[in-house]
Amino acid sequence: MDWETHRREAHALGRTQEFLKQIVYGGNDGIVTTFAVVAGFAGAQADGVAQIGGVAVLVFGLANLFADAVSMGLGEFLSMRSEHDLYRNRRASEMIEVEEDPDQERAELFQIMRQRGVPDGDADRLADLLIRHPQITSDLMMTYEFGMLDPDEENPVLSGLMTFMSFLTFGAIPLVPYFLLDPEPQTFWLSVGATVAALVALGLLRWNATGELMARTVGETVLVGTVCAVVAYTVGAIVGG
Repeated sequence: MDWETHRREAHALGRTQEFLKQIVYGGNDGIVTTFAVVAGFAGAQADGVAQIGGVAVLVFGLANLFADAVSMGLGEFLSMRSEHDLYRNRRASEMIEVEEDPDQERAELFQIMRQRGVPDGDADRLADLLIRHPQITSDLMMTYEFGMLDPDEENPVLSGLMTFMSFLTFGAIPLVPYFLLDPEPQTFWLSVGATVAALVALGLLRWNATGELMARTVGETVLVGTVCAVVAYTVGAIVGG
């Protein structure tokens, strides 16, 4: 069994956990962004100013959905590539510092150990040992001095794809009633119900992956989505009026 397989099995790392950030970020943004289109139109129609049909809602909603999904996916890809580049450059500089000024780096190692509760004697011995291994010293410095974790295990392409798919999958849900029904007032309320259901599902996904309290994960997700939806509806009503 290789190390990666062992890591997955020992720590029960499933795909949902590995890509939780991308799934939640893309899914929440997809739901809110698409419902904003629906809510904006509904808010405008509420005052009888903009009589916009269901086809228009679908056209604007789908155009917005796919454009933003691509933007989000590529944005995640570029962001992660930038993190990789920054980490590699900073780590290369740290390696040079370890080789050119080991005494200073040893002193920093000692302080790091002491700040984490290691007694003076043990911290001194650990610093002596670690400074003889520049690779490990650099890794520790990146984590504890700069707060940067090694991103090499994160694949920018897969992360971007997961963000895109999550945005597209969850973001399509508010539009489903408009695919099935005429654009009546009750269709909007069905879209509201579908949006809440999507937010609840996303909250449950967070709960399943993190093991945190269900009420907290679901409540936070629904609350954030609701605030954004109310803003979108209000803006639509103001602009329409």
